[in-house]
Amino acid sequence: MDLETIYSEYHDKVLSYIKSKVANREDAEDLCADVFLKVQKKLKEYDEEKAGVSTWIYTIARNSVIDFYRGNHMTEELPDELSEDIASDDETDSALLKRETLYELAEALKKLSPEERSVIVLHYYEGLSLTDIQQKTGLSYGQVKLRHNSALKEMKKFFAKKTAGGMFSIV
Repeated sequence: MDLETIYSEYHDKVLSYIKSKVANREDAEDLCADVFLKVQKKLKEYDEEKAGVSTWIYTIARNSVIDFYRGNHMTEELPDELSEDIASDDETDSALLKRETLYELAEALKKLSPEERSVIVLHYYEGLSLTDIQQKTGLSYGQVKLRHNSALKEMKKFFAKKTAGGMFSIV
């Protein structure tokens, strides 16, 4: 994975993401450039075992936008989803999963068993907690948690293969 490939694959996506968070176009473009400078500086430290390339890049972008608002722009209103990020990172998996393209998610979901797919859909798309899923499905909490973890591992493997093949993902 080289910087040129990453830049060509993610520049427009990152810029679009930042523009959705920052009102001023020039600030958004500056932030986007900063994101790719950080990517360049930290590329040798990137560990694909910890996260997919796009997860890593979007995390850098999100943190850059948060830093932007914390720094010189405290008078501007921080978008709701970013103020939640500052307060808590508890929903990071959910937020990252939702940012993935629908096509890639559909591909990954096809690789799961129907039971695993059901847990992922109920949890991330319908917003149910694992306890709510337990009650809705009649499964034990342990079974729900096992299916959830198994599904996430399978999706991570799927996206790791995509990353190795030149396609990047968020999960």
